[in-house]
Amino acid sequence: MAKHIAVVGDSESIKGFAAVGLDIYPCDDTPDISKLIKNLADSDRYAVIYLTEEVYNSAEKERARCAERLTPALIPIPGVKGNMQTGRQRLSSFVEKAVGSDIIFNN
Repeated sequence: MAKHIAVVGDSESIKGFAAVGLDIYPCDDTPDISKLIKNLADSDRYAVIYLTEEVYNSAEKERARCAERLTPALIPIPGVKGNMQTGRQRLSSFVEKAVGSDIIFNN
């Protein structure tokens, strides 16, 4: 069975992803975010779930739960409110764990 890609975030930030065939899940209400991510992750339909940085930062419990699994991968993306550097910080920590120092961003 083929896995799909989902995008979760405020409707203004994610509506364009539908044009390229990704499943979008607008979520402008913060209390519903964790429940939505849990349902998407448990559905076993998605290999990747892109989350706007605002959503990504507010769903810490679900991120921790998904980190223990192979799929889905939760990937932060900037929203229309601007880049919060979440993706860059995450990549930097992965590189530092793998190599021993941050050789990409030199922080």
